[in-house]
Amino acid sequence: MTFVQIIDCKTSRFDDLNRLMDKWVESTKGKRTATHSVIGKDRSDATHLVEIVEFPSYEVAMTNSQLPETDRIFREMVALCDEMPTFTDLDIIRDEQLYKSNARHLFELMASEGELPPLDEVLAEGYHDHDPTNAQDVIGMDAVRREVEMWRGGFDFAFTVNDQIAEGDRVCTRWTWIGTHTGDFMGLQPTGMKVSMTGTTIHQFRTDGKITEGWWQYDLLGLMGQLGAVEGVDSP
Repeated sequence: MTFVQIIDCKTSRFDDLNRLMDKWVESTKGKRTATHSVIGKDRSDATHLVEIVEFPSYEVAMTNSQLPETDRIFREMVALCDEMPTFTDLDIIRDEQLYKSNARHLFELMASEGELPPLDEVLAEGYHDHDPTNAQDVIGMDAVRREVEMWRGGFDFAFTVNDQIAEGDRVCTRWTWIGTHTGDFMGLQPTGMKVSMTGTTIHQFRTDGKITEGWWQYDLLGLMGQLGAVEGVDSP
């Protein structure tokens, strides 16, 4: 789970504090475990500063705080402040930007060249997949890999993400899929044809950013028409 520390302080020596932060970054190069940090100044009080520092986890943050360089910089920081800084430790319980990024990454993994990469970096164990083109839902990592391998066995393909909307623990992605029919797919021998389809997927996430459930809607009938497997369906 991503962990955030908020450092709240008051100082009239902002330039000195800013240089101290640069010194901290330089002195902990290769050791510092923070993944991102920002400093904000209170619009109603120029002496009031808030730093937000993000870490991969609380444990990693504690490793960072135990660095000798961090302890030395902290003591210098206190000397620059008008009063003792306060620290607030936060476990992130919702991060919609992370959810959107991981949904996008899943599409990239499915379309990657070569051997299918591990999917457990974005999918939770026991992931539940709803696909109306399948007689039964796909549940579990092994079943998902078999499903993805079926598509990879039939096509060389790529996804283009057209839109993403995040709300709460769900992300809706509208995508375009373009593939070349290079292998057997649902009994159809390879034609070498370049085909495409559009679709929408809703993914549900747990707090660590892994996907627990997915709902797919896409134009399989149109795809089969392009491959000549369904009569009366025009190709785009």
